[in-house]
Amino acid sequence: MPDALFAHPRLAAVYDAFDADRSDLALYRAVARELGARTVLDVGCGTGTLALLLAADGLEVTGVDPAAASLDVARGKPGASAVTWLHGDATALPPLQADLATMTGNVAQVFLTDDDWLATLRGVHDALAPDGHLVLETRRPERRAWEGWAAAAGRVEVVDVPGVGRVEQELDVTEVALPLVSFRSTYRFAADGAEVASTSTLRFRSLDEVRDTLAAAGLRTVDVRDAPDRPGLEHVVLARRPAE
Repeated sequence: MPDALFAHPRLAAVYDAFDADRSDLALYRAVARELGARTVLDVGCGTGTLALLLAADGLEVTGVDPAAASLDVARGKPGASAVTWLHGDATALPPLQADLATMTGNVAQVFLTDDDWLATLRGVHDALAPDGHLVLETRRPERRAWEGWAAAAGRVEVVDVPGVGRVEQELDVTEVALPLVSFRSTYRFAADGAEVASTSTLRFRSLDEVRDTLAAAGLRTVDVRDAPDRPGLEHVVLARRPAE
């Protein structure tokens, strides 16, 4: 089940306001251009920011996400009719024959078990055309991102969200049991005093683990890059489905 951050209607509606800087998505648009992709599958598309950018670039885009509330936000954005939105996950996709699949942000790290992660990768493999590519990012475990999150515990971010009003966000790390790290995001809505919390867990895989699971799903790692907006913090992995 998706986290409340994406599945709760009130939280999905303010997600973009707290994640306004999407400079991280430039690398995905660049990869699509580099590969000459014409059809793209955005796995874990959330509120649709990347899918809409790619559609504006003239690509045929399908976005899939298990969180209906996030998809409702995506469908309400300008240009949304140019994207095919699917409610579900990568294990039940139609044979899209996509040139490129993407997993942005934390998508690759929300699969906590090896079985779920491998099933997702196999689903992506089957949705790709022969010689199609998958590009994903994953945090480098050795950089211990959770320590920075813990150090910022109790810090409150405040955003005035149009149509919603003042909203406060507070993040706390609740458990570090490597390779799993759990944290809680608490949102407080000034308009009615409501408080809504979302608990999330991410799995930190080594680069070798990522390569091995890609191979087990029939995907060949062809490149590992840095994230240009977060140098040294992320692995950007490019894999290919070999031609049959």
